[in-house]
Amino acid sequence: MRNIAFLFGSALFITTQVQAELIINGQTVPVITAGQNISDSNSPNPFQICISNLKNQAMQSGVSSFTFDRYTQNLTPDYSVIEKLNYQPEFSTPIWDYLSGLVDVERVELGKIKIRQHADVLKKVSTTYGVPIETVVAVWGVESNYGNISGKNDLLQSLGTLSCEGRRQNFFRGEFFAAMRILQRGDLTQDQLKGSWAGAFGHTQFMPSTYEELAVDFDGDGRRDLVSSTTDALASTANFLKKRGWQTGQPWGFEIKVPEGMSIAGEGRRNKKSLASWVERGVVRVDGTPLIQGNLTELSQAGLMSPAGANGPLFLVFKNFDAIYSYNAAESYALAIAHLSDRLQGAQGFVTEWPTNDAGTSRMERRQIQAYLLSRGYSIGDVDGLIGDRTRQAIRQEQLRFGLSPTGRAGQLFLNAIRDENAKKIMK
Repeated sequence: MRNIAFLFGSALFITTQVQAELIINGQTVPVITAGQNISDSNSPNPFQICISNLKNQAMQSGVSSFTFDRYTQNLTPDYSVIEKLNYQPEFSTPIWDYLSGLVDVERVELGKIKIRQHADVLKKVSTTYGVPIETVVAVWGVESNYGNISGKNDLLQSLGTLSCEGRRQNFFRGEFFAAMRILQRGDLTQDQLKGSWAGAFGHTQFMPSTYEELAVDFDGDGRRDLVSSTTDALASTANFLKKRGWQTGQPWGFEIKVPEGMSIAGEGRRNKKSLASWVERGVVRVDGTPLIQGNLTELSQAGLMSPAGANGPLFLVFKNFDAIYSYNAAESYALAIAHLSDRLQGAQGFVTEWPTNDAGTSRMERRQIQAYLLSRGYSIGDVDGLIGDRTRQAIRQEQLRFGLSPTGRAGQLFLNAIRDENAKKIMK
């Protein structure tokens, strides 16, 4: 998992702002000043020296001497992961951009197909763990686009590099050792340990330590396999949410309206109050109906969340939102999963519009933008709907040509400029 929001939250968006903390599997990893840079040219074979120095620590964690030697003997570093260490889109991407790419028509429709395809397994998973089918599938959709984008990085190489250079080395060493313990037990093969640059892998992107703690063998083959067994992956996801506090029969939250003039200063996900108190203040659901419905009572606790400020959509969120949040500690990430789960149940988009004049684009629209940039001669890579640095640089140049602010965003203003230009060409 991001459980790295990422991390496919992260694979889907690449950012350019440095964060002070790394959030993975619901863990806030503190900033640790790195020691000697292992790329120091004065040190012979610095990476292998660092790895060798980890052997005793690895063995103390349960990795055998044979296992350690087997998987580190020919290990080489991948320094590209260091460049990505400080970038997480959940914290730096505008919420309307983040959600527009993660919860679009394509992902909703494919999710409905997956629900039909795996109906029997999902019903059993939901019955066992008490987590709605749609929530489990939403995590799958956000994390890896239903297994279609699970990452190609060699986990041992990535985690070994992060264990020896950069910040947060202690954290990544723990994940490095956990990955070797997984191989040692025989749950997975080394070829299966491919994933994100930060170490998340499988259909629902578990970090190795989270895998050890919460992965389950739901198909009964004697192995916990979140890579090739969709059944194990879906059940493990539900198990994660249940162990993190999911309350069966309760909602994650819902969009609300507040009375004109009501201050939301100081409110937030953590600052929960009884529904009775919100009712007293005049808060209603966004469609005007009462807050207390279904299994909710006056004593039910909810916090008011405003991801885009007072002028954007507002939400009351319950403990189930916190359970989703723990998967990758970012409110935007949790909201993406929560919203996708609602959409998979047939709900529509948010009623209140985001406070921007340049709304985000879907993946289909981003592919249109990429195709246009390629036609203009820019070298941006594949038309895949994923906006990377080269695409942003090309967008900036074209925005200047159109007389737009050179933000580099693949937003609606730029898309409309492209469409207007193409329409004029057709009219000639």
